[in-house]
Amino acid sequence: MDNKDKIIKAFKDSKEPLNASKVSEISDVEKKEVDKIMKELKKDETIYSPKRCYWTVK
Repeated sequence: MDNKDKIIKAFKDSKEPLNASKVSEISDVEKKEVDKIMKELKKDETIYSPKRCYWTVK
């Protein structure tokens, strides 16, 4: 499982929106890498923000 899959899984398994720090903690991926991948996911509209600085899958 690559880092992108780990991050998407963290979002799917969570019942509430997550911030990048929490995703990093859950998925064991470095925060810098999480930020980079989340940027791609935002662009692809895989994740969206229901409230400021917190994200979840569509």
